[in-house]
Amino acid sequence: MKKKNTYLNNPYTGYLFILPQFLFFAVFTIYPVFEGFRISLYKTTAVQNTFVGLENYITLFTDSVFLRSVFNTLFLVVVVTACMLFFGMLISVAVFDKNSGYISVIRGCYYLPVIVSTVVMSMVWKFLLNPANGLINYLMKNAGMGTGNLLGNPDTVLWVIAFVTVVASVGQAVIMYVASMGGISGDILEAAKVDGASKFQRTIHIIIPLTKPTTLYLSVTSVISMLKLFVIIQLLTDGGPNNSSMTMMYYLYRNAFSYDKKNIAAAVGVMMFILAVIMAIPQFRSMSGNGGKKK
Repeated sequence: MKKKNTYLNNPYTGYLFILPQFLFFAVFTIYPVFEGFRISLYKTTAVQNTFVGLENYITLFTDSVFLRSVFNTLFLVVVVTACMLFFGMLISVAVFDKNSGYISVIRGCYYLPVIVSTVVMSMVWKFLLNPANGLINYLMKNAGMGTGNLLGNPDTVLWVIAFVTVVASVGQAVIMYVASMGGISGDILEAAKVDGASKFQRTIHIIIPLTKPTTLYLSVTSVISMLKLFVIIQLLTDGGPNNSSMTMMYYLYRNAFSYDKKNIAAAVGVMMFILAVIMAIPQFRSMSGNGGKKK
């Protein structure tokens, strides 16, 4: 009889294979989270590091700019996530049952903005939205809508940023939804069609429930992306006008690298982490089949 390899039969062998990745994750993800929380409890100067407890957090909640950044971030999270899921689902439902060549063209067209550099995309949009000679203002003028500085108007700047972000991210939703819908049994859809169900009814009662895992993934990743939104803000508005487009990530950046307030920046990072967890938990509960209740 052949001698069995005791190393392969050892239940702990598998852990050795994941050890390098786990160490990488622990050093560059877990440790920074705890270290950021520790730094947020101190006040650092050139000569000493003083423990101040929750003073940095109290400072944040008495700062009107920070409160405005929280509101702006939540606004972008809700608007961008909702629009990305809605238009991604709408486009995917319209094309997923077409021939493969047509689907490939549609996926390529919508995914193109996703693979384009965010810096390049932001510069293109800044040129298009230029109030002096931008194409969008030219079209608005010819349509009799007048001209205006959409990025310089506090009432419109967040909507413009949300629109630009949705355009850049909806392609990912289309790719994911089309792939997910491709895994739905054609027999189920055909049976519903034979029973007289319209496409809208098939979408509501079959497609949307069966693509819940994809919706969950897209919604969670969208929330995280909006919390980290930085490049578009920096290149289009720099947080203006009058902090109207200031987000939590850009507020963190300003405090860490412009004002040299690293303890305040660490406190903002902790708040962003807590906010991400708070927003992710209801999504997981709502998308679980039993509404988060035990059977």
